[in-house]
Amino acid sequence: MKEHTPSKKPMYYYAIIAMIALLLLNAFVFPSLMQNEVKEVSYNEFLKLIDSGKINEVSRDDATQTITFTSLDGDKTLYYKTGIWPDDTLVSRLDSAGVKFTASIPTQANPLMTFLISWMLPILIFVALGQFLMKRMQNGMPGGVGNALSFGKANAKIYVEAQTGKTFNDVAGQDEAKEALLEIVDFLHNPDRYADIGAKLPKGALLVGPPGTGKTLMAKAVAGEANVPFFSISGSAFVEMFVGMGAAKVRDLFSQAEQKAPCIVFIDEIDTIGKKRDNVMGGNDEREQTLNQLLTEMDGFDARKGVVILAATNRPDSLDPALLRPGRFDRRIHVELPDLKGRTDILKVHARSVKISESVDFEAVARATSGASGADLANIINEAALRAVRMKRDIVEQADLEESVEVVIAGYARKNAVISPKEKRIVAYHEIGHALVAAKQTESAPVHKITIVPRTSGALGYTMQIDENEHYLMTREEAENKIATLTGGRAAEETVFGTITTGASNDIEQATRIARAMVVRYGMSDAFGMVALECNSNPYLSQDGAMTCSSDTAARVDAEVIAIVDRSHQRARQILKENEVALHKLAEHLLERETITGEEFMQLLKDVSPEIPAAVIA
Repeated sequence: MKEHTPSKKPMYYYAIIAMIALLLLNAFVFPSLMQNEVKEVSYNEFLKLIDSGKINEVSRDDATQTITFTSLDGDKTLYYKTGIWPDDTLVSRLDSAGVKFTASIPTQANPLMTFLISWMLPILIFVALGQFLMKRMQNGMPGGVGNALSFGKANAKIYVEAQTGKTFNDVAGQDEAKEALLEIVDFLHNPDRYADIGAKLPKGALLVGPPGTGKTLMAKAVAGEANVPFFSISGSAFVEMFVGMGAAKVRDLFSQAEQKAPCIVFIDEIDTIGKKRDNVMGGNDEREQTLNQLLTEMDGFDARKGVVILAATNRPDSLDPALLRPGRFDRRIHVELPDLKGRTDILKVHARSVKISESVDFEAVARATSGASGADLANIINEAALRAVRMKRDIVEQADLEESVEVVIAGYARKNAVISPKEKRIVAYHEIGHALVAAKQTESAPVHKITIVPRTSGALGYTMQIDENEHYLMTREEAENKIATLTGGRAAEETVFGTITTGASNDIEQATRIARAMVVRYGMSDAFGMVALECNSNPYLSQDGAMTCSSDTAARVDAEVIAIVDRSHQRARQILKENEVALHKLAEHLLERETITGEEFMQLLKDVSPEIPAAVIA
């Protein structure tokens, strides 16, 4: 399809059209609107007005066989007309009454003008109004028909250093990614140093990682460090309705970038236009043409000019191989979830803009937020500041941060929730069951907090465990102990009340997920050994994978998962039966206090049951 970009009319073109329209209205329409009304009377009444001396001007028109005249009614002039009647005395009567014969008397409105005003003018007004509203609607349509007249424009947001204000000091917890990008910054500062040795900078760098880890922030920081223009555009902005429009936007973007070189072009969510191509006919030709144009543009420009292409995605496995070959996005930079030190540094960065107490322990907050992204940690700082305002304090304290962690994990506390004493008692035993099973196992994270205060997430209570150190590996024993801890709540209900409730639904989901991963992904099953029975093509967005085995093997996998969960459940029931006295005393204490800390729980447990694993107490 041949592309065509219509030429834009200059502003004076529309000004001339408007002036001509105004002149026509002034010459034809407005005069007709100001014409006086002419009243038709009988000839007898005309003669009476002459005899009474009320007529001052008369005009006779033989072509239309009418007499037009004016009469005075006080200070007001009235206009009349009557038909011509054979009357030889009319002239003498007019002369005797002193009536003027040569005056020009206004006539009725022109029929043509009446037609124009009554019909044409409203039609023109409605057409003009319709065109105006249609143009406004089209301009508001993203990538649709309204943009068809300007599809050659990339609409990229252009930032410079003064506008972004981001440097590597604003990025924490991603030391490896920053180190990889520092080479790009150095090249933009000292291109001759690389040219002398004959080195070529990679044309493109792909930032991959889970959502919220700071990929866009990292790209802006590179532009701020290099002090060069920063072009930012989302991959979805290239997806258009008409074939060829997205490709035109790609050409326009690279044209602007070459004019502003050295600069950085950042394409966010590039998987929108960079998905793998297939051989299926009838696909999205527009998306494929856009990708082809992007590949062509990346091959066509000279990297020595200082145009660096950065892109971000959390679906790297879905990208077309041609996009990742050398000469295009040949450098992949991983922006992963931060570790313990990274989370601590991120919290400190976001705390710069908040009035916060000097006694706040950021490392303790970081330990409680294992698996959190940079965006999650920023939200925790903001929630803590909001809580400080609600508490009518002008500074954020440790309690605010701890509460904000719980808000992000479990939601806000439902202070007005009404729970019957019976259900409250069941919840208390359920949570103590979790904590007691965890405390009686050696390979288990220490208990940090137990509460039976309902939360907006639907939880009627929860038990929080926090590891003292960062863990990158999980042993088979740790996985089985974690499943046992998850089943501890249901086991407590069975032990004390002889029945089960729906309160263990989330525990069952987590326990089943861990047990299935042990079998199909981690090779922690004696029945299958080191065999991968599941693949996950998108680990950054989902933990669920697709089974890569036969239906018979899948049935055996289900049986093995059930067996693992059942063994852990039986072990949890055994632990609670052996410590039933401690279970009752701790549950009664929790019912009285509603919330207890991990230290308080461990001290009470030590008083009741001295045989506690030393590692857990520590």
